Amino acid sequence: MNKILKLSVGLFTLMIAPALAANVIIPSKISKDEVAGKIFERDTMIKEESGALDVRTMLSSDRKFDSGMYQAGASRFEIDDAYGVDEFMYFLKGSVTLTSADGSVQVINAGEAVTIPKEWTGVWETEGYTKIYVIYYPEPVE
Repeated sequence: MNKILKLSVGLFTLMIAPALAANVIIPSKISKDEVAGKIFERDTMIKEESGALDVRTMLSSDRKFDSGMYQAGASRFEIDDAYGVDEFMYFLKGSVTLTSADGSVQVINAGEAVTIPKEWTGVWETEGYTKIYVIYYPEPVE
C-alpha cells in the first residue's frame, strides 16, 4: 500500500507541476554576460527610431514599476516640462551631463548612479551610454 501511495503522489506531481509552473512568479535577473552587453541579443530587445536599444526586464503587474537595460548614442534633450517619471539609473558605460533649470551641472560617469525625480527640468547631454534603469510611473504604462 505504501508503494502505491508514493507512486500516486509521484504521478500527481508529474501531472500538476507543469500546470503550476506556468503561474509561478520568479525574479528577473540580468546575468554578468548580459550586463556586458549580451542582453541586447534577447528576443525582447526593442530598437528605437533613434537607434537606442532597450530591453525591459520587468514591468510590474500594476504597470507602474519598470526596469531594464538601455543603450543610446550621442544626444541632447532640453526638458522644459517636468521629466514625468521617477527614474534610477546606474551607468555601465559612457556618461551623461545633467544641467538643471537653475544652471547646476552634474556629470554621471560609468560606475555611478543617479536618481531623477519626475519634477526635474533641464538639459540631458551625452556622447553615448549604457545603463540599467528602474522607473516608477505615476500612471500605468503600456
